[in-house]
Amino acid sequence: MKIADALRRLDAYPRTLEDFSVRTVSGAAVTLISSSIVLILIILEFWAYVTPHLTEELFVDTTRGHKLRINLDITMHNLACNYLSLDAMDSSGDQHLRVDHNVFKHRLDLQGNPLKKTEPIKEIVVVSPSNKNNSCGSCYGAEYNSTHCCNNCEAVLDAYRTKKWNVQLDKIEQCKDQYKRSDLDAFKEGCRIQGHLEVNRMAGSFHIAPGSSFSLRQFHIHDFQFADVKLSHTINHLSFGDKIEFAKTHPLDGLEVISEGDPKSEMYNYYLKIVPTVYVKANDGAPTYTNQFSVTRYKKDLSNKERGMPGVFFSYELSPLMVKYEEKQRSFGHFATNCCSIIGGVFTVAGIVAVFLNNSWEALQRKLEIGKLS
Repeated sequence: MKIADALRRLDAYPRTLEDFSVRTVSGAAVTLISSSIVLILIILEFWAYVTPHLTEELFVDTTRGHKLRINLDITMHNLACNYLSLDAMDSSGDQHLRVDHNVFKHRLDLQGNPLKKTEPIKEIVVVSPSNKNNSCGSCYGAEYNSTHCCNNCEAVLDAYRTKKWNVQLDKIEQCKDQYKRSDLDAFKEGCRIQGHLEVNRMAGSFHIAPGSSFSLRQFHIHDFQFADVKLSHTINHLSFGDKIEFAKTHPLDGLEVISEGDPKSEMYNYYLKIVPTVYVKANDGAPTYTNQFSVTRYKKDLSNKERGMPGVFFSYELSPLMVKYEEKQRSFGHFATNCCSIIGGVFTVAGIVAVFLNNSWEALQRKLEIGKLS
C-alpha cells in the first residue's frame, strides 16, 4: 500500500468528483469548436505528411559524361522543307559539332496542316568533317554499321529505303548532279522540324535557315537565291532534357512569331542561358538530369545592309552551377509530434477561453442579482 500511495502522489491528472464538476453551455460550445479545429488541423497535417516536401539546393556542377539533349519542335510557316537546313555548331562558330541526331521534317500547307500522302523527311544535320578514308562515301546516318559505305546515289537511296526514311536529294553529295530544284517552289509550303539532337556539354548554337549549307574558308554559308524571305515561325517545343512541370525547362513552348508586311530579310536570335538541373523523386533512387534555361530574344533587320544571315538562330551557354530539386518524405515521428502539439495546444487554449467565458458569465449574473448592471 505504501508503494501505491507513493505512486498516487505522482498523478499529474487527478480526477474531480462528479459532484464538484459544473457543465455549461458555453463549455460545450467551446468543446465542439475546439474539436472541429483539431480535426481539421490533423487532416491538414496528414496531407502534408503524405505529400513529399520539395527542397532546392544550388552547388557547383561537377558532373561528367552527360550529353546535352536538345528536343525541338519548330514550325516554319512560309518555307518548304527542301529549302530549310538545320545546322549545329560549337562555341567557336566555325567548326561543327559531332552530334547524334534524330530529326525529321514534315511538309505542311500554308495554313499549317500536314500534307496528305507525304512521308516525314529525315533531316541531315551538318557535322564535323570525318577523318575516314574518302573512298568510303557517307550514307548520311542510314548506314547499318561502321563499315557501310555509300559511294553513289543509288547506294544512299537503298540505305534510306531500308530505314524507311524520306530523303532530301539536294543534300546528298552523290546525288547533286542528278537532282535540280526550282527555288520558286520554296514559298508554296510550310515545314515542321521535329526531333532531337545529342551534343557534348559545351557552349554552342544551332540554327534553321533557308538554303543548302556548306563551309568556305571558315565561313558558314547558305546557298539560296532569294534575299527577302518570310521567317514566320512557331516554337511548339524546345527543351534541353526531360520536362519538369514546375521548373523552367520549356519557357519558349507555344511562342509564335509572325513576320508582318512584305517579305524581307530578317535574322531572329535566341540567346539561351542553360542551368543544369537534377530532380530526385521521393522513394526513387534514379535522379533525372535535365536543364532549365532563360532566354533573351532579338530580331535584326538585314534589309538595312546589316551584317548577318536570314534564319532562326539559337545560341546557348551552360552555367557552372547546378540546381538540385529533391523530394523528401517527412518522418512519422514528425507527424506524431505535430499531432500531439495540435491536440495539446488547441485544448489548452480552449480551456483558457472556457474559463474566461464562465467567469465573465458568473460576474454578469452577480451584478444582475444586486442590480448594479447599468
